[in-house]
Amino acid sequence: MPGWLPRAMVMALALFGCYQLGSWAFYQLIGLLTNILISFFLALAVEPAVSRMADHGVRRGLATFLVFLAVLVAGIGFVFLLGSMLAGQIVDMVEEFPKYLDSVINWVNQTFHTELSRVQVQDSLLHSDWLQKYVQNSATGVLDVSTTVLGGMFRLLMIFLFSFYFAADGPRLRRALCSVLPPSRQTEVLRAWEIAVDKTGGYIYSRGLMALISGVAHYILLVALGVPYAPALAVWVGLVSQFIPTIGTYLAGALPMLIAFTVDPWYALWVLGFVVVYQQFENYMLQPKLTARTVDIHPAVAFGSVVAGTALMGAVGALVAIPAVATLQAFLGAYVKRYDVTDDPRVQGGHRWSRGEPMLSRIRRAVAGGRDDAGRAGDGGPTVH
Repeated sequence: MPGWLPRAMVMALALFGCYQLGSWAFYQLIGLLTNILISFFLALAVEPAVSRMADHGVRRGLATFLVFLAVLVAGIGFVFLLGSMLAGQIVDMVEEFPKYLDSVINWVNQTFHTELSRVQVQDSLLHSDWLQKYVQNSATGVLDVSTTVLGGMFRLLMIFLFSFYFAADGPRLRRALCSVLPPSRQTEVLRAWEIAVDKTGGYIYSRGLMALISGVAHYILLVALGVPYAPALAVWVGLVSQFIPTIGTYLAGALPMLIAFTVDPWYALWVLGFVVVYQQFENYMLQPKLTARTVDIHPAVAFGSVVAGTALMGAVGALVAIPAVATLQAFLGAYVKRYDVTDDPRVQGGHRWSRGEPMLSRIRRAVAGGRDDAGRAGDGGPTVH
């Protein structure tokens, strides 16, 4: 046996063991890594506001706390408005349920010539086996729901803590990262960090501004139609339509359409038409002006990045996909060598039929030649005796 073979076998086994250990550790820590990724992008989003306040003399820790407090207050306000709207709708549905049930029973009796009554339907419903099983399963699932809610709150707290530390200690974190790199690499890392801050912050702020405009526009429409809970619906439409690209507007418009339908079915059509028209106005006029200097990526690239991010990381990937792709595009743009485009009609979407004379000139010359031949034939030419 060669002397190197035992060492090679031991090294191969050690590498395989390290790979298995690393894979196990990665899958065990995937939740923590995802929370850290969310926290990092959230810290990048608030970095411009924190830095601007720090430049005006506010301590960085206090500035970070004030920014996160404003975000927390806005989030709680949105949840409160949406929760009150849903609670009110549920109460109204419960109060109107007997009327709905009576109308359904009357229609069934008239159509199928039956003699049903509300008391019989309620008794059969309350004493049904599937309802009792559902209540039992719901009682046993209360603990699971409570555990999920507590886990979500703990995860949200963890994200806010990591985001606070990343934003408050941003300069110290960059200094610690650059201290282990050579000077040439330090410049590239700082440049990438700056691009990520600009693109992420620009994405959040431009989307926030468009969400405000969209919310105000839909609020005016809902108030004009007399749809209840117009402020909460406007906030819902503004946020969902902007932070879910391409199809977010239509998803956000479904809830106002449903509420408007309870008032008048024609109002739902008005809301649908306004959603479609506003989406076109936003895509072709509003969004290009607001995002030209922040997140300048093609809509198809944005949609594809969201789909890819969702496939890789779920809802988290959908949220961070666009700023991540914009950062990567801006960073790689400095290293891609570009050339002047040749003057060819095919570049502009046209066709070049031949390499010689243009087709239009050839057609004109052929038509002019045909007219000249016809004129000479009409003169008759010389007469021979």
